[in-house]
Amino acid sequence: MKALPRRHKRVARAATATALASALLTTSGGVAGAAPNAKAFGFFDDVPAFTLNVLFANDMESALLGVSGDGTDEGEIVDGGQQPYGSPSRMATVMDDLRKDAVTGWPEPGQALWRGEVAVSGGDNFLAGPEFSASQEDGAPFYDARAVDEIGFDATTIGNHEFDFGPEAFADFISAFDGSLEFVSTNVDVSGEPTLDAHAKDGTILKSKVLRSRGQRVGMIGLTTPELPSLSSPRNVEVDAEMAKLTNALASDFADRGIDKVLLVSHLQDIDNELELVPQLKGVDAVVGAGGGEILAGDDDRLIPGDEAERGFPLYADDADGNRVPVVTTTGDYKYVGRLVLNFNWRGEVIDVDEAETGPVRVSGVGPDAVHGDEKIRSEVEEPVAQHLDELAETTVATSEVPLNGVRGDVRSKETNLGNLVADGLRWTGEQKAEEYGVTPPQVGIQNGGGIRNDSTLPAGDISALDTYDVAPFSNFVAVVPEVPRQVFRQLLERGVAASPDAAGAFMQVSGVKFTYDPNGKAQVVDENSGEVLEPGERVQDVTLDDGTVVVEDGRVVEGAPISVATNDFSARGGDGYPFGDLDFTSVGTTYQQAVEGYLTDGLSGSVTAEQYPEGGNGRITTTG
Repeated sequence: MKALPRRHKRVARAATATALASALLTTSGGVAGAAPNAKAFGFFDDVPAFTLNVLFANDMESALLGVSGDGTDEGEIVDGGQQPYGSPSRMATVMDDLRKDAVTGWPEPGQALWRGEVAVSGGDNFLAGPEFSASQEDGAPFYDARAVDEIGFDATTIGNHEFDFGPEAFADFISAFDGSLEFVSTNVDVSGEPTLDAHAKDGTILKSKVLRSRGQRVGMIGLTTPELPSLSSPRNVEVDAEMAKLTNALASDFADRGIDKVLLVSHLQDIDNELELVPQLKGVDAVVGAGGGEILAGDDDRLIPGDEAERGFPLYADDADGNRVPVVTTTGDYKYVGRLVLNFNWRGEVIDVDEAETGPVRVSGVGPDAVHGDEKIRSEVEEPVAQHLDELAETTVATSEVPLNGVRGDVRSKETNLGNLVADGLRWTGEQKAEEYGVTPPQVGIQNGGGIRNDSTLPAGDISALDTYDVAPFSNFVAVVPEVPRQVFRQLLERGVAASPDAAGAFMQVSGVKFTYDPNGKAQVVDENSGEVLEPGERVQDVTLDDGTVVVEDGRVVEGAPISVATNDFSARGGDGYPFGDLDFTSVGTTYQQAVEGYLTDGLSGSVTAEQYPEGGNGRITTTG
């Protein structure tokens, strides 16, 4: 972290001025209760009376065992096998050090003698993956909750990944804190989900919160992305898109209560969304954004090898009253603690940001800024999670009679038996979850080849649980698109074969359908950003569902009922240019990795036969011409 320079003369001058300002505040009852004649001391408007260190992290996303640096130049594996950067145990140490630095010793030049700190999380405190699966074992604690709790955040906002496994899992995560952490989101209404509504009623889910530090009150407002229904599985949770209106109302309420320091902690998926929101706001002093993963840093900030600053730290935008508001974020995975140092005058107005002390502080186990991780988190979180990953590698979920081809170039250019299995897993999961989520059981499954990532052939024999994470590593969730018009369905298939014979991530592995296509036919052209079909494809010749329904015959769509499709939410949102357009879809609270594992264990009863999944596939996708 940044060292505390000892520039005594400048510190002394700053201390004298701030001491006088603090004395005025003390005799007048504090900032909120300033005496009527305080305006006579207008020359103190530019003198810092209180310095607030806002410490934050976001998007930790279950990276409980640390991360490696790309091109690490300061050592590789350290601390008994742990990755050299990140981890909650190290973040806890860094956070504790920053808290202590914020309020003890001589202030930095330009800061007030009266100093405080708050620590907040921007949400996405857990994420699907092998580390998170440790918390899903029978009798296991919620390891992510233990980690976040021990780091000691004062509050957290609510991200989209909190809902990935449905409302009940999020409610369990909140319960794991036993009331020690509040979840703040102004624009989320959880009344439609009983388990979450119970937390709203007991005060662990809030619209806003007052944080306290060194006798000062800091109002916190939280926001969650309005895109939540399309990003996750919130079911009956509703999100209000009128974010500026809600924020301004709460900021005004804080002002009426004499709370003149206000933070907005928002999870809007892209820091530009926060920057676009600020011009509509009033009464917010600083914005901590989350969800976008951007790396903001100054020239002197030490970053993890391989990370590169995209923009400066902080960014700024003018609010509705013309005030310059700092906007900050960090990338996730426990890699950095963000620090924003705000200097307030006696009126409670931000007079400047101490940019010398503001920036990302990397969480490192190597190099000159190396820290030793908190032993309690090590023993109660990281060690059992590491053991769980070892057990995944040793746990057999199924036995295959045949090698399963997941080679990158193959799954992106032609039917393979592993591609068929993954697509079958999506459709099977959609069928199992259809009643719970109120969707039409899918007739077809579609998996983009780019989402199958093991880039190898799994040999005949045992398939481990860890193998399923290698095959399906992303936090993509099974989504059901219940009413796909046949013309749209045909163009979805066209998208899959548009690059043929070249390999492409958009090539689709399918379930519940067989189709033929002519690679010499006219290829579909789409807008890669919007998924809009600019030129329809004419390659797909014949399409027949497994129940015998003919959808396309001799290149012409046969009129009929729409088709229910199971895919992953990445594709349903138009990923890889899939032209689903604005069709409604529902995520069903299951990752595609869980779909693969569940299908192997339950759908196939632990046995992959050569009859079902022969090498080379079973003719679901064939070429003509």
